[in-house]
Amino acid sequence: MDFNEIKFQDAKTQTYLGSPSIVRLADGTLLATHDYFGTGCPLNHENAQHLTSVYRSSDNGETWANITHIANAFWSSLFTHNGSVYLFGTSQEYGSILIRRSCDGGYTWTHPKDEKSGLLFRGGPFREPPNYHCAPVPILLKDNRLYRAFEDCDPCIWGSGFQSLVISADVDADLLDAANWTMSNKLPFDPAWVPETWGELERPGWLEGNTVETKDGEIWNILRFNSLPLWDKAAIVKVHDNGTTIMFDPETGFIDFPGGMTKFTIRFDPATGHYLTLSNNNPNPSQPSRRTVLSLHTSEDLLRWAHKLTLLEDDQGLPYEQSIQLTGFQYVDWQFDGDGIIYIVRTAYDGAHNFHDANRITFHQIRDFRGLL
Repeated sequence: MDFNEIKFQDAKTQTYLGSPSIVRLADGTLLATHDYFGTGCPLNHENAQHLTSVYRSSDNGETWANITHIANAFWSSLFTHNGSVYLFGTSQEYGSILIRRSCDGGYTWTHPKDEKSGLLFRGGPFREPPNYHCAPVPILLKDNRLYRAFEDCDPCIWGSGFQSLVISADVDADLLDAANWTMSNKLPFDPAWVPETWGELERPGWLEGNTVETKDGEIWNILRFNSLPLWDKAAIVKVHDNGTTIMFDPETGFIDFPGGMTKFTIRFDPATGHYLTLSNNNPNPSQPSRRTVLSLHTSEDLLRWAHKLTLLEDDQGLPYEQSIQLTGFQYVDWQFDGDGIIYIVRTAYDGAHNFHDANRITFHQIRDFRGLL
């Protein structure tokens, strides 16, 4: 398979690679981050996963250099704003909400020691609420305000425990000052909302939301939906009142979404009027591919999605059952890049412990993507 490898981690270490994020800086340099999970990974004083590594590429992704590591940074997004780059996520697996700023291209970062320096919302002690959770999801700018989705896992049960929420701040505010950020209400998922026609789901719940503006000017948080034994569903939570209120309507809030069972990122292309996502579709509904296929999909209204291009799929010649067990192209973060798209993948391939426990972070490009739409 043709890819540029940013990081390789031997599965024998019982340490796996997660939460990739990527951004291009104003000088053309690419900056990428990821974190670590697994029984062998570094832990902090609360016995929690917490470490992020930072990489730079000055040759358009051909080669990468690890420039630093950041303790107590997890599930984080990179984004640029007013000449600086920010890293925005949690302090650890189920931790506090933190934001860091770098003014030198990612070499050094601010330390969020308190509410004036990037500690925005405090989490509880290990697994005691609030248990803030997220993924490298987009930061939305609308009407001079920045929005980002998080969850509070309370009770801390994966799948069913996630409460959706959104935080927001004025675009010109000091983003490291907690006083400038507003948190919405927290919205738990009610199993009674599941449509009767779906039957009984194993552990219904939502997580890893994307804040996105509709063409009508509304803000939606489109969330991954844990719908097993069904596949390819997502949920729409609507954001109101400058991010102070979120609401869900079970009559209209569920959509068919390719790859809705896994993390995805949605962005809008003003040049074509299309929303795009890179996600794990399932070409054969009778044999779900889990995360072995990654494709580009588009939509004009965020409700109906069309497959445009298969980007990555397992080429190792493995039998189906082995392929879905051992291979994954997942947790993609991506950005528009001129006429192209750059994207970074949590990749489980050729020696991974399993499809989930990735042994590589890989970099890829789509050239002239608008010609595919």
